[in-house]
Amino acid sequence: MAISNIRYGEGVTKEIGMDLQNLGARRVCLMTDKNLSQLPPVNAVLNSLAKYGINFQMYDNVLVEPTDQSFLDAITFAKKGEFDAYVAVGGGSVIDTCKAANLYASSPTSDFLDYVNAPIGKGKPVTVPLKPLIAVPTTAGTGSETTGVAIFDFKELKVKTGIASRAIKPTLGIVDPLHTLSMPERIVANSGFDVLCHALESYTALPYNMRSPCPSNPVNRPAYQGSNPISDVWALHALRIVAKYLKRAIRNPEDREARAKMHLASAFAGIGFGNAGVHLCHGMSYPISGLVKTYKPKDYNVDHSLVPHGLSVVLTSPAVFAFTAQIRPERHLEAAEILGADIRTARIKDAGLVLADTLRKFLFDLNVDDGLAAIGYSKADIPALVKGTLPQERVTKLSPRPQTEEDLSALFEASMKLY
Repeated sequence: MAISNIRYGEGVTKEIGMDLQNLGARRVCLMTDKNLSQLPPVNAVLNSLAKYGINFQMYDNVLVEPTDQSFLDAITFAKKGEFDAYVAVGGGSVIDTCKAANLYASSPTSDFLDYVNAPIGKGKPVTVPLKPLIAVPTTAGTGSETTGVAIFDFKELKVKTGIASRAIKPTLGIVDPLHTLSMPERIVANSGFDVLCHALESYTALPYNMRSPCPSNPVNRPAYQGSNPISDVWALHALRIVAKYLKRAIRNPEDREARAKMHLASAFAGIGFGNAGVHLCHGMSYPISGLVKTYKPKDYNVDHSLVPHGLSVVLTSPAVFAFTAQIRPERHLEAAEILGADIRTARIKDAGLVLADTLRKFLFDLNVDDGLAAIGYSKADIPALVKGTLPQERVTKLSPRPQTEEDLSALFEASMKLY
């Protein structure tokens, strides 16, 4: 198991200046995005840096849903700055960008594709020491403060991929629930759907001891190992919190308890999936985000078309879990029950349909777009969506049920309309 150190509590951001002092940091890189740079979470960090006399430079050009080019821009900034510590304040996009900047600034002679996941990149193991990175998540979603994964959009291939290595996980995640109070409704919803799928996918993933062959050397062991007894604990715990608090957090921005609980659930699910991995919802989500045409989501302050990550993941979830439930159906039924289904009379062979119906009802209650068609896709796009899923072997191979191209086509087709 590999996780970052986590510090949780209202107002803990004020300690970040002391943490950097304790690390002996002399030149700190603070990364965020343009929108957040004007908001209270970044202010709280700046106040703490000022109070403890920390010398820093700010980079606020992080792109929401980053691309290879936006990663490279941040990497160039990091290399020039010769920083000895990093602070990332934002959602998964900011934290992932900062992980990549730290990695390539610490390994300046490496080619960008050296560490990018195979088959798109070379997927080399990271053997260089990285600088300390403190992550301050402002959304309750990606769990990026706990994981060794950085996801980006590879523009040339119109597909999402990433870098996955324990070496890039943050040194410390500062989980301060005050930061989630500035999140608009749809950002709370879409971030929450990411937590939901992290928990469901890691709990239903192929078991760790059914993966083969065993790596020839521990340095080659993937961050995503399959479901395992420790990840299971975190995934189920996160799922229970989502079931109890997500709707409240979305519907009432003043519900501090619900927003604080979802912030914790995001970290808990991150601990689970950061070691177990995710599977088909995530594997299929990358082309859904990458091939976006004109969709612009409500509550996102962006000037380009964008399918938020959590939305791209959750839209296929009913179809995916109906498909995977043949394997370990009891886990699928257990998840459905946690999410509110009455399973007293359910037959084990119907586990997938029960979970799929439960998810549809959950999404319908939260006004989620009616499937892929509602965000601009049609049946004509299915071949391209399947093609974009095929390179995502890092996650698709963790599906408990292997899938063919025909299976993927059928799953995309079933996800065109949800209700």
